[in-house]
Amino acid sequence: MRSVRYRAHGGPEVLQYDEVPVPEPGEGQVLIEVDAIGANFIDTVLRRGSEAFPRPLPGTLTGEVVGRVTALGKGAGSVAVGDRVAALSEDAFADYVVADAQWLAPVPDDVDAGEATVLAMTAPLALRLLRQARLSPGETVLVQAAAGGTGHLLVQLAKALGAQTVIGTASSAKKLDFVREQGADFAIDSSDPTWPEQVRATAPNGVDVVLDAVGGAVFDHGMDLLAPLGRMVTYGAVGGTLPSVPTPALFTMKSVTGLSFVAWRAARPDEAAADLVDAAGYWSAGTVRTAVHAVFPLAEARAVHELLERREHLGLVVAVP
Repeated sequence: MRSVRYRAHGGPEVLQYDEVPVPEPGEGQVLIEVDAIGANFIDTVLRRGSEAFPRPLPGTLTGEVVGRVTALGKGAGSVAVGDRVAALSEDAFADYVVADAQWLAPVPDDVDAGEATVLAMTAPLALRLLRQARLSPGETVLVQAAAGGTGHLLVQLAKALGAQTVIGTASSAKKLDFVREQGADFAIDSSDPTWPEQVRATAPNGVDVVLDAVGGAVFDHGMDLLAPLGRMVTYGAVGGTLPSVPTPALFTMKSVTGLSFVAWRAARPDEAAADLVDAAGYWSAGTVRTAVHAVFPLAEARAVHELLERREHLGLVVAVP
């Protein structure tokens, strides 16, 4: 089968096709024939080589896949061959992937495969971020990178869960329009050096919740913008710089929580399973809608990464074998 990998760090040009054996599902796993792959922006950072997130070579591309189960490992539970599912994979850009049966999300036959990739991680992650932030009705939420795959779902879910004001940041006029279309009350240009002042003008008493996957200076500004008793949830550093928590801010009654979806599943599997089910419920009901910006053949994985790095995408970028 084909799998996209890289044997050296660098730009999209280091991505190449490898012919590798079809993986065999281990205990508690299934084999999935892939129909669609939701790309992860963080892979562009990993591919270039990141001190913050070191990974061994050769590297594979992570992602969320939708496909049909073709084989079962021992103890795979109630899953059956032929089931259509979504799953998170460490080697997602491939014709077949193995995944833990415990964390599969059922996918109806009549829905678009690319749109349904979010059921594996992105939608449950967005829901968990808001739950981790203890969002209460009537509060103000700041979503950084609100036009991205996770960000556009966060905007929708925050409104659905009762946020009075949702502020989304994005880096172009087209993205700002897109963020508003997702339900944001205010969309602010993050490429403008005065964006923190614009947020503060919108929320003069500070924001109650900040959701940030950018890291670096963006995280620092988010901490400054929190109201007393405000909550920051950091869930990545796609800007390449891990955030550093300013301890004095904690004495002003602000709090910071870090979240990794995989770590959450390991720490609280029952609650993580509930997030998976609840997020699928919001998605099936149409409360959360997936925006797919572009679909590429698997053979054009380099083009996927080129688009992601230009940061022009609105919502998801999908590849299909």
